[in-house]
Amino acid sequence: MFAKAFRVKSNTAIKGSDRRKLRADVAAVFPTLGTDQVSELVPGKEELNIVKLYAHRGDAVTVYVSGGNPILFELEKNLYPTVYTLWSYPDLLPTFTTWPLVLEKLVGGADLMLPGLVVPPAGLPQVQKGDLCAVALVGNRAPVAVGVASMSTAEMLTSGLKGRGFSVLHTYQDHLWRSGDKSSPPSIAPLALDAPDLSEGKGCVKADTALEGDMRQLTLEEEEEEEEEVQRRCEKSPSEAMEDPGPEGLHVDPTDSKTLQEQMDELLQRCFLHALKCCVRKADLPLLTSTLLGSHMFSCCPEGRQLDIKKSSYKKLSKFLQHMQQEQIIQVQELSKGVESIVAVDWKHPRITSFVIPEPSLTSQTIQEGSRGQPYHPPDIKPLYCVPASMTLLFQESGHKKGSVLEGSEVRTVVINYAKKNNLVDADNKNLVNLDPILCDCILEKDEQHTVRKLPWDSLLSRCLERLQPAYQVTFPGQEPTVKKGRVCPIEITLAQRASNKKVTVVRNLEAYGLDPCSVAATLQLRCQASTTVTAAPGLKDSLQVQIQGNQIHHLGRLLLAPCEIQREKDKHINALRHTHSPLQENYKCLKYT
Repeated sequence: MFAKAFRVKSNTAIKGSDRRKLRADVAAVFPTLGTDQVSELVPGKEELNIVKLYAHRGDAVTVYVSGGNPILFELEKNLYPTVYTLWSYPDLLPTFTTWPLVLEKLVGGADLMLPGLVVPPAGLPQVQKGDLCAVALVGNRAPVAVGVASMSTAEMLTSGLKGRGFSVLHTYQDHLWRSGDKSSPPSIAPLALDAPDLSEGKGCVKADTALEGDMRQLTLEEEEEEEEEVQRRCEKSPSEAMEDPGPEGLHVDPTDSKTLQEQMDELLQRCFLHALKCCVRKADLPLLTSTLLGSHMFSCCPEGRQLDIKKSSYKKLSKFLQHMQQEQIIQVQELSKGVESIVAVDWKHPRITSFVIPEPSLTSQTIQEGSRGQPYHPPDIKPLYCVPASMTLLFQESGHKKGSVLEGSEVRTVVINYAKKNNLVDADNKNLVNLDPILCDCILEKDEQHTVRKLPWDSLLSRCLERLQPAYQVTFPGQEPTVKKGRVCPIEITLAQRASNKKVTVVRNLEAYGLDPCSVAATLQLRCQASTTVTAAPGLKDSLQVQIQGNQIHHLGRLLLAPCEIQREKDKHINALRHTHSPLQENYKCLKYT
């Protein structure tokens, strides 16, 4: 792409909002980078420029320049690292190895052919078609090229390492590299398992014969012929394309005619059409694209299957919707900066009108439910009260002692019986109770003991419950009840902002309600299409917390309130505790008090 000189359209300093968006995009595209590494790659205060240019073939490219070197470039809304970045993070991408003489052809604009690969003893890295990859030279792990895999690793091996392996986008010594400080690749020793064995008859074929074949494969004339062949195949009908496998050596498994990526593409389109036909109405427009995915498309996914855009050929929702817009099914506009919405839907489009809403099979549902095991049911939690030492005299007449655990109704019965047995009910007003020394010591404050002589029944009972120590009983389905002291800890959903100005949603106390944090994280990753991590909860012993990138409180609320049968906590004391935290925090409880 940068084999020839490009034309610069503009060169401007990046805005703060664009810098934060770039950080978020880098963290999403390259999940192996930690927060500190993302901040190092996209610095917060150092100079960072956006260069918009046109490549020699007319492609519009956005280049991000830091410290005088291009660090990233964006093409068709896809983000790619430059060799300068890969030299700092050599393990950022799956790396394939080739011979030094091949680099000259790559710099000249050729793609990397499979015969030019050096197969290490550990085998080739595992990639899928369309994955971003790096290319390094024998003896040095520092990448010298960035490209996209033309086929999966399995297809490479099936083809006998013949045909086009990678579409090369950028190389060391091309014009993009020349726009930087023109430094040479650092010397990074290969991993022990990746070092090729060049001895006779081991590892790769002998260098001289392999290179001769590589040079023949990498001539620009043959590259142009293959491009013409690819263009010819793209213009064919699907049936003709299946009959003609083409020069890339496409392999079709007779037992499974569709790859995982093709199946995900089909599922994505199915959920999209299902959502438009059944869920979205004209009154809903304009509709946020994120709402279409999270609230409608996921709910239209067939039972037992999971929708994951990252495993499709589109990789991103925006790219898929752009394809649907090209088919004139929908119209997408950016109504606010960085936020896309669907503003129009052609419900008379043949693809929508011809779509048949699938009816799930009862047999398949039974099998799927059996394979998943028992569905989640929230536990029953019953509030209890524990007798403290200061109230022992009040409860000992009923046979209770310090530490006894009672239900609210039992506490009420004890107090009523005590008042009646000791003739404390006021003779003139049955709604009042005269306080004897024991009741005064148990429920009155020190400054009230010489002024308050009577209390209404409701005030007496509420004061008594407040003085008792809180406890609760947890009963999971199929298990014996467990009594625990203290208050019920609700599920805490907190929206936090990290030092990099990136928002994250943190969820705690899932285990208290029988929810597996790892399972919740996996579900949220698919629903929110955002990265999730499970870490130890600070300050809590043997407890885990789930962290999701971005503000995902809405998605969490839908997950916890519907599938998990969660209800919002109504207890006023819990709500009071909630408001002492950050105003962005919300608490949920996995059950309804009985």
